[in-house]
Amino acid sequence: MSAGTKNVVFDIIGTCVSYDKLIEALEQQLGDKMRAEGVKPSLFVYMWVEAAEREYTYLSITGRYQPFDKIFTSLFYRMLWMSGIAEPRQFATDDDLRHVVAGYMRLEVRPDTKECFDKLRAAGFTVRGLTAGDLQRVTDYFKDAGIEMPAEHLASCDAIGVGKPDLNSYRPTLESLKDAKENWFAAAHMWDVSAATLTGFRSAYCSVLEKEPCVDIFGEMEVMADSLSEMADKIIAASKA
Repeated sequence: MSAGTKNVVFDIIGTCVSYDKLIEALEQQLGDKMRAEGVKPSLFVYMWVEAAEREYTYLSITGRYQPFDKIFTSLFYRMLWMSGIAEPRQFATDDDLRHVVAGYMRLEVRPDTKECFDKLRAAGFTVRGLTAGDLQRVTDYFKDAGIEMPAEHLASCDAIGVGKPDLNSYRPTLESLKDAKENWFAAAHMWDVSAATLTGFRSAYCSVLEKEPCVDIFGEMEVMADSLSEMADKIIAASKA
């Protein structure tokens, strides 16, 4: 890679891709039953994702890395129990779970993801991705949306067996870009982008997922934006400064 290049490495799931299709699948399969139990499907999804991210990280930092998709699926019945459902395996079946997880496999990119990428590429940046998700699944998200994302520009934590936000999960990507002029990490998870900065990335945060950045915990990032398109504009402006 030439020293004059500039890169923005994106987190994918939650940042470029939303959880809407997963929520929709849960609504279709179990929505009425969940609401009857006082459980809001959208809240359940985010609780489920957050718990899976925690277990994924705990397993990784103790040398027992497992793919995120496996962990996510395994936790379903536990999360029903933690939602107050007394008999999770009577409330839902494995067929229900398969239907809901199929929604996870069909996640869609956010409406301004393409605009964000186009702006950055027009300004001379190479757009890349570093995901905790399955590489083929993530590739398909972009393919289905008609967004160019060359395979060589995507990396998964699965390849090295170290999960984000372990600092060693970011270092191989940064090392591969060491001759570049600028290397940014962009995410809608503050825990993710704030960790990446500790390895040497410049930081760009978008609040589209979390709304509240909790800067009292994570600190201010170099770029803070409310949409992906705005984040691209601010990265470009910061690069020119």
